[in-house]
Amino acid sequence: MIAEPNTASNLPSQKENNVHDDTVPESAVQNGSCVRNGNLKTPREKRKVQNQCENIRRNSCSSRRASQLQSGEVVEAVTLFEVVNIGKRAMQSVVDDWIEAYKQDRNVALLDLINFFIQCSGCQGMVTAEMIQSLHKKDIIQKMTETFDEETGLQYKKFMVYPWILTVTWPVDMDNEDYPLIRTGPYWKKFKANFCEFIAVLVQQCQCSILYDSYLMNTIISLLTDLADSMVRAFRHTSTLAAMKLLTAIVSIHLNLDVNKHNAQRLYEVEKKRISGKRTNYRLDQLERKRKEYEHKLLEIQNMMNAIFKGTFLNRYCDVIPEIRATCIEEFGSWIKTYPDAFLNDKYLKYIGWMLYDKQAEVRLKCLLGLQGIYSRRELVSRMDLFTSRFKDRIVSMPLDKDHEVAVQAMKLLMLMSQNCEDVLSTEDCEMLYQFVYTTHRPLAVAAGEFLYKRLLSHEGDEEVQPKGGGKFGASTDQLKRLIRFYLESELHNHVAYLIDSLWDWAGKFLKDWECMTTLLLKNAEEDEEALSDAHESALIEIILATVREAAEGHPPVGRGAAKKILSVKEKKIQLEDCTKITEHFIMVLPQLLAKYSTDAQKVANLLQIPQYYDLDVYSTGRLEKHLDALLRELKDIVAKHSDMSVLEASSRTYYVLCSEEIAIYSQVDRARTQLIDEFMGQLNQLLDGFWQKEEGFCTDAGEISQMYSALRRVAAFHNAHDLTRWNLYEKTLKLLVFEIEHGSLPVLMILPALQCTYFSLLWQLAAVSENPPKETLFALRRELRRFSQICMSFLQHKEKDAFMILCDWLLILSHQDSNNSKEATGLLDYNPSTSLQEKLLLFIQEHVFMEEEDESKDLTEEEERKDESCKLDDMHRRRSLLAAYCKLIVYNVIEMTAAAEIYKYYVKTYNYFGDIIKETLSKTRHNNKIRSAKTLILCLQQLFQTCAERQDSGSGVDLSSASFTNMKELARRFSLTFGWDQVKSRESIAMIHKEGIEFAFQGATRVDGRCLPPNLSFLLIIIEFSNKLLKPDKRLVYAYLQRYIAEPLLCRGDEWQPLIWYRKSLLANEDEESSVLSSSREWSPVGTSKTSSFKRKLSNGSLPETSQSEAASRAPDPQCASQLASASGKSRKRLKSQEMHLQEDLSFLCPERLQRRCCKDEIKTEGISEEAQAEDAAEDVDVDVVGADQDS
Repeated sequence: MIAEPNTASNLPSQKENNVHDDTVPESAVQNGSCVRNGNLKTPREKRKVQNQCENIRRNSCSSRRASQLQSGEVVEAVTLFEVVNIGKRAMQSVVDDWIEAYKQDRNVALLDLINFFIQCSGCQGMVTAEMIQSLHKKDIIQKMTETFDEETGLQYKKFMVYPWILTVTWPVDMDNEDYPLIRTGPYWKKFKANFCEFIAVLVQQCQCSILYDSYLMNTIISLLTDLADSMVRAFRHTSTLAAMKLLTAIVSIHLNLDVNKHNAQRLYEVEKKRISGKRTNYRLDQLERKRKEYEHKLLEIQNMMNAIFKGTFLNRYCDVIPEIRATCIEEFGSWIKTYPDAFLNDKYLKYIGWMLYDKQAEVRLKCLLGLQGIYSRRELVSRMDLFTSRFKDRIVSMPLDKDHEVAVQAMKLLMLMSQNCEDVLSTEDCEMLYQFVYTTHRPLAVAAGEFLYKRLLSHEGDEEVQPKGGGKFGASTDQLKRLIRFYLESELHNHVAYLIDSLWDWAGKFLKDWECMTTLLLKNAEEDEEALSDAHESALIEIILATVREAAEGHPPVGRGAAKKILSVKEKKIQLEDCTKITEHFIMVLPQLLAKYSTDAQKVANLLQIPQYYDLDVYSTGRLEKHLDALLRELKDIVAKHSDMSVLEASSRTYYVLCSEEIAIYSQVDRARTQLIDEFMGQLNQLLDGFWQKEEGFCTDAGEISQMYSALRRVAAFHNAHDLTRWNLYEKTLKLLVFEIEHGSLPVLMILPALQCTYFSLLWQLAAVSENPPKETLFALRRELRRFSQICMSFLQHKEKDAFMILCDWLLILSHQDSNNSKEATGLLDYNPSTSLQEKLLLFIQEHVFMEEEDESKDLTEEEERKDESCKLDDMHRRRSLLAAYCKLIVYNVIEMTAAAEIYKYYVKTYNYFGDIIKETLSKTRHNNKIRSAKTLILCLQQLFQTCAERQDSGSGVDLSSASFTNMKELARRFSLTFGWDQVKSRESIAMIHKEGIEFAFQGATRVDGRCLPPNLSFLLIIIEFSNKLLKPDKRLVYAYLQRYIAEPLLCRGDEWQPLIWYRKSLLANEDEESSVLSSSREWSPVGTSKTSSFKRKLSNGSLPETSQSEAASRAPDPQCASQLASASGKSRKRLKSQEMHLQEDLSFLCPERLQRRCCKDEIKTEGISEEAQAEDAAEDVDVDVVGADQDS
């Protein structure tokens, strides 16, 4: 608490009082506005001060006023700070009132303004002012200090604000992390805006009166400069912001004065020429005086600017606080834009260039925003040549910034530089920047799309200058060809959706010109010179599909954006219009395109995806059924020609979309679909009948095998989306699979489509199960489900990766039946994989995902290297798919969670390839069950430790310097990082890891006296990585649990016990706690190995082993020792009472029930004591029992 005004003179130390004896009386402003000024001579001045003091004594402190303002209460404004803080009055009237007060008595008004800045820093202390008229320069310098008085517990800052020496006094525990400028919420945001507005309006209103009196600005600048040098962050931040805003306002005044000076000079010259014949003229003298007045004011303004820039900016633009640096750079950018004649030169620009390398993203962002304001004006760019050449490389690299907003603004700055600076960006720079259209962060991709569109695709005059022979699509055709050329040259052919999404906001007009696109595709290459090549046609078809998808869906592609975009009413209207336009155009054109490219699988597969974005009602409303017949004819022809799975799946999907029962064309499409399925099912039956009739089984003729393979793939593709149960496909494909298992002579090409057909047949049967099916049907279906599971398991031996994927999906479906089915059906059809099946799945993953890669150092050509790299990427994609399918089984509890321990072993080793999958698996399993997930982590580390020990096979234990042990520690550290910063959320998991780790570390101690070195003691060094995730109370419980395994702690000395010593140190919070716990541990009796194992079994049940009364008495803590322990713990132990009582409820596996009962008994014994003392003693008893809990065992 700050002393009352009448005790203010007693606050400074004796040394300061001795100094005051030789000076004139002091003036004080306390608690925001109470002023005592011994230098005020007139009664009027004294009355003003007395009234001001009385006002403050009747009002609450400013902190309480702030809370009242936020709660909506009406508070009377008294001081300048309170008026600005409330913000009810117009700022101009507030400043005008202060100026009137300054004109009447500038000392009182200035002290109020000084106190305003102090209070805006969040300081509720006292400001003392003393005149320096009688002080020598040496005495003044000695008073410029910032010290701490240990006797009073107050902080002092002395600095000169001419004509005073100010002393600011505030409590030493003033929270530097909480002051108005950094507080959150709308109230404090408004306060900051009012604060900045007050400074700007103050300078504006004073420019015609008191700004040039050599007193006001000198005092303010001196105050802000000295506060900006304070060690207190609140003072430094607030004064820096005030000084920067002050300089911004002064720069505006300087600009106006400069304009007025030039106008006066021109008038003077005109008037001088007009009266050249006369000797004197009153008008000429008046203009001369006016011009000199402006020059004098400009000189004073320049002095103010230099004082603020050199005194504050040069010291604070590199401050340790990023908010202060950002404030300086932000205002610096505004000075350059406001008054480029003074600041736009290399002398000043170097500061903004240096801060482009700042470590904080906020500062870099302010630099980029300031540079955008400069490069957006062509008249200023010519002065930036040296800066551009010096810092261009840095700006070009900033789109790679780790902060997304910085990267976006850097790309926008480069866009401005490209537009207004000729040849500033090289071709290599532009090619590098173009590639950002493929980034996953959409704002950066959109900014790069603008850069690409304006730099490469769009040229001035495209609309006016038409290419020869271009017709009505001349401009769009030229842009499309440039886009296709860029897309092919970028060699990122699978990312066309990202490219179109990046350009959509800027090039939406020509990207929706589907008539132009299809016209280009339908041109004949032999007849038209402007026709596209085959590669260009493939690229254009991909672009058409991407643009149709973007227009119809209205949200970014997968991977760019966390969720689907919520469309506005206007956007929905545009989306509906685009869907109608797509439908009306492609209904007529798509059959022609399919007919032209019917033999090209890739082009057909892309074109067949367009109908899913149709508005199918247009067929009937527009009477376009003839175009539907043409589409169905082309579909039938394509299915007959192709066996490529992508084409067949696209055809099946198109039939599925067109066969919607709600639309009028359903019957027409259904007839065509049934006719098509009858044809290829008849072909399949004919081939199967011919094969089974042969005595030698399957024929090895390559042509017949190819026909069978194509027929099975067609059936599998259509069976995925259409129910083919009535064609009795299941028995036919199952017979093929059984034949392969028994004889092993089935061609390899036929295994996968046969498996898929059988899989889809069972899924359709499973989906057809009604709510109350007959039991005979359920038993028959159950038998077939088990049978197919065995078949898939047998095909794992063939190392068929697709069979593994089918089996994983199959197990997941069977273990999560539809809740709409009856409980009886769900119970009968439910299937959990056996232990042998789980082992085979894990073995398959280890052999096909985590196998060692062979490094082949062959001399390959560039084309061969490209193909090899493509094969490696495809193989990595398959391996990731296999691992994701297996981890999905773990996440959804299809297989035991402990199986994940084998996966976690590869977390660090394969982090670049599978780290995201393993990390997500760890997160999901932890969400399902924290304790089981923690046990799985510790099991993984235990298995690695045992493997390491077996490989080394040394009697001295694991080599702590070996690479394998180092890798284990790194893996444990990475596991620890996955728990995040929320220690309360993960406390149960971390405690379980320590419990399991301690038990494993002391496993295998055979000597009864407990002095034998446990073989796994080095494992404690592994779980040390999790100690920093423990809460302090949890550390003490874990430490107490550790002590139960140590018979005589004092005998556990020596190098071989170093892991135990290091682990104990990681659990002890501080040296006092360590000494307290170690002193209490000396009283513990030895614990034999047999007792330890018995305790461990009972500890898991939440109870301690029963002991006799004599044993309990012998093990009870000595009262004197307990009191010493409690006093050593001090107040920190009392604060942990509620946490430890709650901890005993949550961590029952570390804190047994008997310990809780004893705590309750200790509280009951405190009869006849006051409630406060009783609560304090109970807290101390709990602390003693928790730390020395081993005494009860």
